[in-house]
Amino acid sequence: MQKLFLFSIILFANTLLNAQNNINISADNIKKNLSYLASDELKGRKPGTPEDSLTACFIRLKLKEYGTTPIFDNGFQRFHVVADIKPGNRNILIINSVAGKINEDFAPASFSSTDSLESNAAFAGYGFDINQDSVKWKDYDSLDVRNKWVIIIQGKPTGNENKTISANSKDRTKVLTAKDKGAKGVLLIHEKTEQKNLPSSTFDKTVSDAGIPVFYISWAYASNILKQNKIDLNTIITASNKEHKSVSSQLKTKVFGVVNIIQVKETTYNIVSKIEGSDPILKNEYIVIGGHYDHLGMGGKESGSRMPDTIAVHNGADDNASGVAGLMELAKAFSASPTKLKRSLIFVAFSGEEMGLLGSKQFVKEPPVPLKSIKAMFNFDMIGRMKTENPKLSIGGTGTSAETDSIINLFDKDLPFKISKSTEGYGPSDHASFYKNDIPVFSLTSGVHDDYHTPFDDVEKINFDQEANILKFSYNLIQCISNLDKPLHFKEAGSKEENPVRSYKVTLGIIPDVVGSSENGLAVDGVKKGSPAEGGGIKKGDIITSMNGLPVTNIYDYMTRLNTLSKGQVIDVEVLRAGKKEVLKVKL
Repeated sequence: MQKLFLFSIILFANTLLNAQNNINISADNIKKNLSYLASDELKGRKPGTPEDSLTACFIRLKLKEYGTTPIFDNGFQRFHVVADIKPGNRNILIINSVAGKINEDFAPASFSSTDSLESNAAFAGYGFDINQDSVKWKDYDSLDVRNKWVIIIQGKPTGNENKTISANSKDRTKVLTAKDKGAKGVLLIHEKTEQKNLPSSTFDKTVSDAGIPVFYISWAYASNILKQNKIDLNTIITASNKEHKSVSSQLKTKVFGVVNIIQVKETTYNIVSKIEGSDPILKNEYIVIGGHYDHLGMGGKESGSRMPDTIAVHNGADDNASGVAGLMELAKAFSASPTKLKRSLIFVAFSGEEMGLLGSKQFVKEPPVPLKSIKAMFNFDMIGRMKTENPKLSIGGTGTSAETDSIINLFDKDLPFKISKSTEGYGPSDHASFYKNDIPVFSLTSGVHDDYHTPFDDVEKINFDQEANILKFSYNLIQCISNLDKPLHFKEAGSKEENPVRSYKVTLGIIPDVVGSSENGLAVDGVKKGSPAEGGGIKKGDIITSMNGLPVTNIYDYMTRLNTLSKGQVIDVEVLRAGKKEVLKVKL
């Protein structure tokens, strides 16, 4: 049956190849649409901005003009994103009845909870609690920090490149360790002594906070606090850097602090439309054609820009105006074709990809059709900068169906570029959200370049003729798969886990919600087959609230907990399932 199926594909593919010159795809039209999407007028298409709405309206208008039918709310699937984190008007830090100056002596951390605390303080050195991989550094030994403010030095000792120490040197990790020890607030001594400015409250794209108030304090301010306790900060740092040993102390210091952090939430949109199939039965099955239209706005710290100190329009001509202009051109071509497809096509321009695949996650969370009826997903992300020498089109996800590789080979004939295939279904773009839901994916890209995520990714560098060639090839591929008598058969191809946990010694084998949108813990987006999580009974939709009795509220907590575990260890994982708590035994 499999051979017969492939034989029918071959016959159909030959028919399509003979008709390839009649595909209505225009490099000039691609250029026209892409030039507007990547114009300075749209200021980098950051989600939640007026220019984001302007972009969404333009895409929706063009898709309708090209003959597709808007779905959802007249083509808009609305959802909210946290666009920024800002300090509120009430941020106070008073040490021994003397008020500090905001942005000079102290500044609220972006991941702080909005809270207040009046209590005594303790100094915990670098804030380490490490006993693994032959590293033992216990700053909390013989130090009672329960219900107190803890003062911690940011970073790690100079010259120490130990990976275990580096993994425990992140600000969020140190705050979580202090919280585990019973601290109710943290003051992080800003490590950059040569720089007067304290870290700004820059949004790190994770909506979960630390659960306790957290301030950054200046080196001079911290030095004065410790001096009042007959502790010289410079002497301690020098000794700790040299001897790599713990230095901690109880303090005769009273601290009153109020942190006021505001999450700025904005509305953004997926733009969604369809072309209905012609077959009375197969039209209820769908092929999704997608690409993200958002980019990095004006850049800046924590924006994802590779030039974070440069504030300028990040036009994102290749990333990903090229992909959106491509899906729009495919919509025009399929609408104009006299031969209608058997299956229906859904076109989606996603928002929020640069913030953590937010748009595609929203789409699969609240799809316009049953997810099981989506039989394949084509994702176009950066298809505009194909090289002149050794031109190459990369296709990811070729192992996500039993038929994909063979079908691509049928169309890999006399192309003006070479095809490079990768079997894995997971990747850092919107197709990953579909792969997690057992949908075969095709991730198409012409590759990364030096202008990626910089202000220099501009229209004049786009290879429009080759983008048109990529779309003609994709048109044939989509047409073939849309007209198959039977849909593609999904296969798992590689891990469904996301990058933040890949470097760890152990893993549960879950697909975590990296953005951390759950208020109660870390949501489980999926469970890998044969993993410790599956063996322990963890299911998709569970919310992990603790591991071995220690709380988990977001991806940072989860990674920190993983870092302390060993292969073969049996741990307790507490989850919320349908609103009820369950404790599961998981062997790693």
